[in-house]
Amino acid sequence: MTRSDHRFSLPASQRLTAKMRLYLAVAVLMLAFVAYTEAQDDTIEEKFSKFGDQVADLGRNIAEKAKTTWSEIQNSEFATNSRNWFEGVFQKAKETFDGTSQ
Repeated sequence: MTRSDHRFSLPASQRLTAKMRLYLAVAVLMLAFVAYTEAQDDTIEEKFSKFGDQVADLGRNIAEKAKTTWSEIQNSEFATNSRNWFEGVFQKAKETFDGTSQ
């Protein structure tokens, strides 16, 4: 008797039971796989929370860079020289105005 003959020699109820067990096992494995893959994904709430955190970090980084850049500009040689020149011109204009009004 060959292997294929042996399979067909089982009663019909046993073949049906074996086939149902196979389908049940496949279904359980698929459910387990789906549950596993869903557990790996972030929920919508977690994604929005992460997005909010990223936007907040971006805002902090931009603010820090702007603050640093503004400080560098204020302390630059050009800004210092310009400020001193305007103060000198203003002082001379003030002295001239004070001298003419007396």
